[in-house]
Amino acid sequence: MQPLMLEPPAMLKLLAHELRWRLLQLLVHSDYRVHECVAALQAPMNVVSYHLRLLREAALVIERRSEADGRDVYYHLDLPALQTAYQSSAQALHPDLAPFANQATSQPYQLTKPVRILYVCTHNSARSQLAEAITRHFAGPQLDVVSAGTQPAEVHHLVLAALAEKKISSAGLYAKSLQPYLDQHFDYVITACDRAREQCPTIPGHPTSWHWSFADPLLKTSELAQAAAIDTTIQQLITRIRFLLTTIERQQHEGSK
Repeated sequence: MQPLMLEPPAMLKLLAHELRWRLLQLLVHSDYRVHECVAALQAPMNVVSYHLRLLREAALVIERRSEADGRDVYYHLDLPALQTAYQSSAQALHPDLAPFANQATSQPYQLTKPVRILYVCTHNSARSQLAEAITRHFAGPQLDVVSAGTQPAEVHHLVLAALAEKKISSAGLYAKSLQPYLDQHFDYVITACDRAREQCPTIPGHPTSWHWSFADPLLKTSELAQAAAIDTTIQQLITRIRFLLTTIERQQHEGSK
């Protein structure tokens, strides 16, 4: 008896297109505006916009209007949604292929060389502070992480409370100006808000520069809404930071071979 032949999952057919695959490769690290995708992929604007729309409709890519310049839209890859879609597609082929999520996320990252990361946002009061604390929580002693603001204020008390609830240390967190770090060497500079991305001066030494387009959780109108937005930001940062650390770990190990 011949097995029942089913159509390939729509997600696999969607990602089989070369330009869409390249778009995902571009967005897996950093958020970009459409004209930046056009420049990076050397493809016509209308073509890139069309394929971004297909990825949006599949809920693999999310768009968010810039908080700095409302005319701009940033696109970012929804990593949890992509993981779920991959698992569902694998299960469509064979049920034992479904639970292949990375089992190493709870294991310490084995970095073989020191790495310096700078997170930048406007006030250094929420998003970049969360990123600093979470990165330090997951990384080992080989990683030096700091955050700063283009217009520093103070670390918000709800941020400290949320970190304490998650059992993530907030030791050493305080609002810092970006200025003293402009002459220092960093391997990665990651902007965590649109205004900082569009205003941040060039950091010397050609560090890897990424942008994570997070909404400011403190713009919510009540403390209850702010706390909920901070919790959402923490979950999104955990996903991105784990991917960042996995990428660094893999690159170091491949470079040592």
